[in-house]
Amino acid sequence: MSAPRETPAPSAAPLSTPARSAAPLSDPARSDLPPSAPERAIPQSAPPQIWTPDGDDLLLHGDNLAALEHLPDETMQLVYLDPPFNTGRTQQRRSTTSTRDPDGAYLGFQGTSYRRTVETLGRYDDTFLDYWGFLAPRLEQAHRVLRDDGTLYLHLDWREAHYAKVALDALFGRECFLNELIWAYDYGAKSRRRWPTKHDTILVYVKNPDTYYFDSDSVDREPYMAPGLVTPEKAARGKLPTDVWWHTIVTTNGREKTGYPTQKPLGVLRRIVAASSREGDWVLDPFAGSGTTAAAARDLGRRSVSMDANPEAVQVMSDRLGMPVTTLSDAQSIPSPATEAAPPELSQRRTSGPRPPR
Repeated sequence: MSAPRETPAPSAAPLSTPARSAAPLSDPARSDLPPSAPERAIPQSAPPQIWTPDGDDLLLHGDNLAALEHLPDETMQLVYLDPPFNTGRTQQRRSTTSTRDPDGAYLGFQGTSYRRTVETLGRYDDTFLDYWGFLAPRLEQAHRVLRDDGTLYLHLDWREAHYAKVALDALFGRECFLNELIWAYDYGAKSRRRWPTKHDTILVYVKNPDTYYFDSDSVDREPYMAPGLVTPEKAARGKLPTDVWWHTIVTTNGREKTGYPTQKPLGVLRRIVAASSREGDWVLDPFAGSGTTAAAARDLGRRSVSMDANPEAVQVMSDRLGMPVTTLSDAQSIPSPATEAAPPELSQRRTSGPRPPR
């Protein structure tokens, strides 16, 4: 039996070595050969083609690292990544049902009483012992598939944003840094022992600082904070957003709400898609969650590739977007011990055609 392979020690630079948490698809180590037998080269085959430039929008269920490796180089105009924030908590998807009840605690239309039932439909762990060992190879693949004039948006919070800035400087080059966007909101509980944390950070990097695409004319405008200081024409048109975006979260009873945890507002993603892509361009979201990026892309006439390993997220997206699900087979996917396996019925599901959005 061959000797076990050594595991490389983690590097201090997050992106200096594309370490992966699972074995590669083609492993040259052969446990069935005696130690004296020479190793035989295993033929390498190209990954099966799951995306084509003129194909339909794609919703992929499986490990996004494996899925990214199936995409050709320089094919995506915009890559938006909203990975787990490494909060150390279990994120839950909740559903609230209201039922008429004369003894209910909630009053509705014309004094009707209701009771509310809150159910936890799904959850995932947002804890990684080696967060950058998980994220770094996915950022490298995102950089590879980005077009020369393309843009990457990495959405994180205060826990990892400072590490991400250093890592992306190393991957793209500091000259490719475009913006640090602050998405500010004012909702939820507030600490009394420190300044309440009510913002996320979105780091923006371009593939080529000389050729990147950015269309400020297509972006939604905001009201002036002091409209009396500008002309009436300017006040009526509004101003271009700065790098601080005030936008409410998806409220629990809002029309956008899918019930998926950490769902992002459609307005935030529409602004990103409008600024950094053209009609007909391809937009990629490797951590697609509730499918907001794909929904924004569809609204604005873009094409989209959405990926997620969570079967509940895939179901939410399929229902929301009316899209069929493509599941990576065992031969295509890289096993990941941190990824929950899909139920058998999900891997077999393939709808015959798009369903109307709900």
